[in-house]
Amino acid sequence: MKEWKSEKINGKIPMEFCNSELLWIVFYNFFIINSFILLIINWGVFMKILIVGLGVIGGSFAMALKAAGYEDVYGIDNNLSTLSKAEELGIIKKGYVDAGEIVGAADLIILAIYPMLIKRFIEKNRNLFKSGAIVTDTTGIKKLFIDDILNILPPGIDFIFGHPMAGREKRGIDYASKEVFRGANYLITVTDKNKEENIKILEDIIYDMGFKRIKRIDPIFHDKMIGFTSQLPHAIAVALINSDEEDRDTGSFIGDSYRDLTRIANINEDLWSELFIGNKDNLIESIDNFINEINYIKSALVESDEKRLKELFIKSSKRREKL
Repeated sequence: MKEWKSEKINGKIPMEFCNSELLWIVFYNFFIINSFILLIINWGVFMKILIVGLGVIGGSFAMALKAAGYEDVYGIDNNLSTLSKAEELGIIKKGYVDAGEIVGAADLIILAIYPMLIKRFIEKNRNLFKSGAIVTDTTGIKKLFIDDILNILPPGIDFIFGHPMAGREKRGIDYASKEVFRGANYLITVTDKNKEENIKILEDIIYDMGFKRIKRIDPIFHDKMIGFTSQLPHAIAVALINSDEEDRDTGSFIGDSYRDLTRIANINEDLWSELFIGNKDNLIESIDNFINEINYIKSALVESDEKRLKELFIKSSKRREKL
């Protein structure tokens, strides 16, 4: 840049300066400011992201991040074959068994592990986290452990509790897919310790992965709603399958309705036992309400009350259309 020298002619700055020096300064500052803005907007792309647990959910996160242009992604898993497959697929740069080798370098840590393992992970690695790091989870219950996590979290670490409303009935990286998140909902359980700018960063990443809608809620309402929209359907699917009479070749008689209703009956017994018990009060309430509705149908059948049956069917149809 030329040295700023302004010689006034008749008390005015020469037009030559206005047309060159000043214009150059304006464009230079414009470039710097816009470059800074773009860096902020695309900060997530440059983050070092660590996924803990590369099963069906963690693996799907890695695939979705890769497809969205996030290249600096790493993984932790206790299964070496899982890590090898993730590296072969190119969805992580490198995999680790020992968290201590990578945790301290991560800007964003996604915990795709069972609820009870989250507290253990934080306790074991709390002194290794990078200052200013964002941590999030993918578990289906919150109230059970959210206070415990916040109490042991080291200063400067922002834990933003999350829950992708998407998944698969199968387990393991072999069943992971980026497509499972496309158009899905995502829940963020906000605490008073979260920083708004960090929530925004996480939300941008979530949208980049294909999620359609993000809703911020408190942990109590989260668990109440999940008891109804997620856990109750799983309980119904399990009960429906198990209510069948064995050895009568049911598979030859099923159509789309039975197939759709029972898809999630192929269930991860370790994970869902933990989720059910961890949210048992809300789930029991949902089960009781469901039994009441079943009994309304049963009562109408016992009394051959066609009018009442039609009323129940019309009511359900209208409520379904509003979803």
